[in-house]
Amino acid sequence: MLWVKALHIISVITWFAALFYLPRLFVYHAMCEDEAGNARFKVMERKLYRGIMTPSAIVALVLGVWLISYYSLESLLAMHWLHAKLLLVLFLFAYHGACGRFLKQFANDSNQHSHVYYRWFNELPVLILVAVVILAVVKPF
Repeated sequence: MLWVKALHIISVITWFAALFYLPRLFVYHAMCEDEAGNARFKVMERKLYRGIMTPSAIVALVLGVWLISYYSLESLLAMHWLHAKLLLVLFLFAYHGACGRFLKQFANDSNQHSHVYYRWFNELPVLILVAVVILAVVKPF
């Protein structure tokens, strides 16, 4: 179980790195005004999303489910901190999906948001990360 947990943590760290970096690329892409830069951002965003972010999310999900499978149903029902953590993980997957939609908009040259919007959007996973770590470590309820 410790190997599964270690690999889960590694995949979550990798996923979060991409969740932090892709919206930052959106900030710079939204400010970009030249065609060469626009094309470069499209490649960087696509490779990050498809090559790192999505595979990391899938591995984190599979390993997380594997970890949950070690517990009895009775134990799982009593772990209220885990319920809150899983709800936040659902929000992260929704955020991941929103990143995918923004990626497609940039790829089609149909972005409708400013760099300021993406700066604020970039802060959401930070808040979720803080809450998830506190829930997993402190287990407040």
